[in-house]
Amino acid sequence: MKAAKKVELLAPAGNAEAFYGAIHAGADAIYLGGSRFGARAYAENFSEEELIACIRYAHLFQRKVYLTVNTLVKESEFSGLYEYVLPYYRAGLDGVIVQDMGVFAYLREHFPGMELHGSTQMTITGEYGAAFLKEQGACRVVPARELSLAEIRKIKEVTGLEIECFIHGAMCYCYSGQCLFSSILGGRSGNRGRCAQPCRLPYTTGKHPKECYPLSLKDMCTIEYIPELLEAGIDSFKIEGRMKKPEYAAGVTAIYRKYIDRYYADSKAPQKISAADMHTLSCLYIRSERQDGYYHKHNGGEMVTLDSPAYSGSDETLLQNIRKKHLEHRLTIPVSMQAEFLTGETAKLYLWTGESAVTVEGNVVEEASRQPITQENIAKQLGKLGDSHFHLEDSLGIRVSDNAFYPLKAINELRRKGLALLEEQVILANGFPYERTSEKAPTLADDGDFRKNDSIKSQKSDEKWAITIRTPEQWQGFCGSSFWKDPVRTAGQLRLYLDADFLLQDPSAAEKILRSLTEKEIQSVIALPKILRLRDGQYLEKLRKLLLENLAYINGFQAANMEHIALLKQWNFTGKEIYGDHSLYLWNRTSRDFWKAFLDGYCLPLELNAAEQRDILDPAFPAEKVIYGRIPMMVTANCVQKTTDRCQPQENPKALDLIDRYHKRFPVQRNCTHCFNVIYNSVPLSLHKELCKWSGLVTRRLDFTTENETETLEVLEYFAGTRKELPYGEYTTGHEKRGVE
Repeated sequence: MKAAKKVELLAPAGNAEAFYGAIHAGADAIYLGGSRFGARAYAENFSEEELIACIRYAHLFQRKVYLTVNTLVKESEFSGLYEYVLPYYRAGLDGVIVQDMGVFAYLREHFPGMELHGSTQMTITGEYGAAFLKEQGACRVVPARELSLAEIRKIKEVTGLEIECFIHGAMCYCYSGQCLFSSILGGRSGNRGRCAQPCRLPYTTGKHPKECYPLSLKDMCTIEYIPELLEAGIDSFKIEGRMKKPEYAAGVTAIYRKYIDRYYADSKAPQKISAADMHTLSCLYIRSERQDGYYHKHNGGEMVTLDSPAYSGSDETLLQNIRKKHLEHRLTIPVSMQAEFLTGETAKLYLWTGESAVTVEGNVVEEASRQPITQENIAKQLGKLGDSHFHLEDSLGIRVSDNAFYPLKAINELRRKGLALLEEQVILANGFPYERTSEKAPTLADDGDFRKNDSIKSQKSDEKWAITIRTPEQWQGFCGSSFWKDPVRTAGQLRLYLDADFLLQDPSAAEKILRSLTEKEIQSVIALPKILRLRDGQYLEKLRKLLLENLAYINGFQAANMEHIALLKQWNFTGKEIYGDHSLYLWNRTSRDFWKAFLDGYCLPLELNAAEQRDILDPAFPAEKVIYGRIPMMVTANCVQKTTDRCQPQENPKALDLIDRYHKRFPVQRNCTHCFNVIYNSVPLSLHKELCKWSGLVTRRLDFTTENETETLEVLEYFAGTRKELPYGEYTTGHEKRGVE
């Protein structure tokens, strides 16, 4: 299938110099960040004045600008969002790339007419999540970088959404939006644009005792696959690199522009990439060797820079050439002018370019008492176009009376006014808004004092618990615990999250488990796999069949992402509740209120501190809080086992350990059913000392991940109050006190 319209080449810009360089090199659109809310907090980024100037410049030359508002936003910051976006919206900003659904809903309401794009940080992995995003008003989605071309085609066919995909640059090892590694270890959150890149550090494993870099992916380069990517229906080719130098943005853009144009000139001609162009790409900040991403493979050791994550050296001569060609000059538009300075009449200046034309008038031209103006005076002043985006196409046509006087300062003002009006007309003629109108800033609703009321307490019998069970061993541990044996304690007060994979291992046993929970008045909730992909079709059919057969014993489902939300909506199990996991981020009241329409309860986020979590509580929307469990640091398509040893899909996928420089062991749980890894923290989160502060406010949740039967039982007995000694030594309180920047 040939592409229906020309693809957009989308380039990064970390500063104004990179922006202009990428435009001059042929980018159709630029994505960039302002001073706040962007996922590259350490890029130079743009001041308000710079960014508005860039929007105007882009629109003059029929290019687009997308603003990255692709971080999670705290409640304390949310009030600044309107004033931040407003000047760019007024200036005609083309679109905003968003992660936070609270931000998404807010921008949709208050900035109509501006495109909203779903960031890759939303972890959209298939048609369900993309369709959900479209229903909310998105016109474009940036799906997970791990998707194959077949999956991208499927999303396009089902939803009709514009698809924006990365084609070049650095690759994250984790599904974007699912990484807490940097956040938990050092407080620098990837969800806040402050990632410290622990994936680029050395580790050892049991099978690979020599120090290596198993989490460091090679950089992507797809220049050889342009025809295939175009014919897959991708709408926008995205180059990664807002943290990189302007020479990178311009140089990479220029080469992709060359081969995209060559395809459109003759799509049947073989696309042979010259050695010189491959050398150029290799010299522009490529980490180790190149690879072509996930478009043709699911994972593999050949994608990883096991030996070194360092960038290869750049060619200084090459950088100078790029600078000279793309960075040292600005584009200008040819303009023609005629002027009239006739005594007794208003001064007139006519300007035109292409289909656009304007006329400006000044004051009345007077008779000169001493020195009259001349054609040379006028031409000199009107010809000063150095700071504008125009150049004079031919000689000025000037009519001037013999004894006319007009101040030179006023001639300059006439020129400035005319060029400004012509610029506006050109932008409008190009199909862009020059200046949007907007309403008065909205006021944010006040939720009252509920969040601040630390004195709210509850009797022990009113304390609610949630427990996550993933394995048969953990189920046995649970059955031996007081939570199971004391029906008075748990009746109506306990929610059990049962991993769907665990239940499908033995459907007959699953029925017995679900029936027994109903008899015990324990709420049974099915936790869907963390990542669902196109290849999970048969799995989902089996799961749906199991669920239908046992629907009477199932109270609800846990949704970890938008894919889950939309899938459950399609399944339409009437009367069943849906609880959002902590990875379905609710960081502010606006996102909380957005998700309230789709969920019956939610889990407080792991990266906010206690005060920030309290700030989003709502008595009408039940919250739960993880008080025990290993935090998932990464969810990955690549497999540490396969990279460092070999694929073992038929063997028991027990966790292996990643061992860092400080000898900390991070369990890597392999999910071979869906072919993804979950890398857990080296120690469990434990908030046993904080329990009383949350009494009556939340459901307390215990997550079991890598624990065996005995460990599960010991932890449950401790939190049940029947065991006094803490069953584990080291633990972390996560972000309970510090939070993230």
